[in-house]
Amino acid sequence: MGPNFQHLNPDNPGVQEVMQYMLSRRQFLVLGTGSFVTTLMLSSLTGEAEPAQNTDVSSASNLIKGEVKTMDIQPTNPDYFIPNRFQGKTILITGAATGIGAATAIRAAREGANVVGVDRKEKELNQTISKIKGEGHNAIAIVGNVVETALCDRMVTEAVNVFGGVDLALNAAGVMDGGDPAQPLNFEGQRDLLPNSIHLATDEYWEAVVATNTTGVFKSMRSELRQMLEQGKGGAIVNIGSIAGLTGLAGNPAYVASKHGVTGLTRNAALDYAPYGIRINSVNMAATDTPMVARAGEFVQASKKAGEGSSMGGLKLQSILSAVDSKHRSSTVWEQGAIILFLLSQDAANLTGCTYATDGGWTAY
Repeated sequence: MGPNFQHLNPDNPGVQEVMQYMLSRRQFLVLGTGSFVTTLMLSSLTGEAEPAQNTDVSSASNLIKGEVKTMDIQPTNPDYFIPNRFQGKTILITGAATGIGAATAIRAAREGANVVGVDRKEKELNQTISKIKGEGHNAIAIVGNVVETALCDRMVTEAVNVFGGVDLALNAAGVMDGGDPAQPLNFEGQRDLLPNSIHLATDEYWEAVVATNTTGVFKSMRSELRQMLEQGKGGAIVNIGSIAGLTGLAGNPAYVASKHGVTGLTRNAALDYAPYGIRINSVNMAATDTPMVARAGEFVQASKKAGEGSSMGGLKLQSILSAVDSKHRSSTVWEQGAIILFLLSQDAANLTGCTYATDGGWTAY
């Protein structure tokens, strides 16, 4: 968010003097026309405050506004896919029930892949797998939690038994808080499982989030890599991280730490398994239209209502693309899935150990 200049009085001689000085400089106008802060400042002074006597201010503001022609970037078409890109390949996807995992599974199947979907949300997982099979593609559902070693081993065993192996993997299972993602948010009843600043956070919250987001990725990768090594044909893995794995995020220390853990696991594995022809990368998104983000929004609203939450939580609210979009939209699951499948494809043969900020420019400023 930019600074708020609405309290400034444009009739104040000091304010006029500063504005007149800046607007008299040619290089300021040339270099500053794209400045979000400058646009906010000028629009605040000329739009909501009483108009200043100096007409140079308002005319410069109009000039800046007039030169900017905004255009929304159209989201990735959910129906778009590349035929036969993964023909004969088997992809294992954790967190396949909803959100990015589900969208990636659906598109991967359309592109020829056999899909092994894994999730603890049984109803939603079966719906996703049924949709894939209903379109005439191959897919199986495995219900379970990636925090369990036995489940991670079983999902690979099932993939081998049904489809003959594992060529590709997306580790998308993740949580924002320690509650059951299959159940509605229970702010009052499960406060000990919900995010809080470090001095107020509980062991239960910390351990549950780290168990899924970091340990779950470790255990999933361990089972996937063992199979890929045994097959001796190489492979590719993408882990879902977050902007919280690249920078800070107020009020949710376990999520931030756990996603930094995903970044570390991705880079470590890229080094260890490159000699075996296995590439490992991660995608790190900002706000994306998923059930997990919607749940986080519910938590934020409940926290505000209760007078809680980090005082720094509103320091930065939007990515570049969200800020300039007319509806301030989040990224879509299909946009994230498109990048994930590119990284799993042969088109990304030279890419490994990378933590891609698929965040609409969030980490660019």
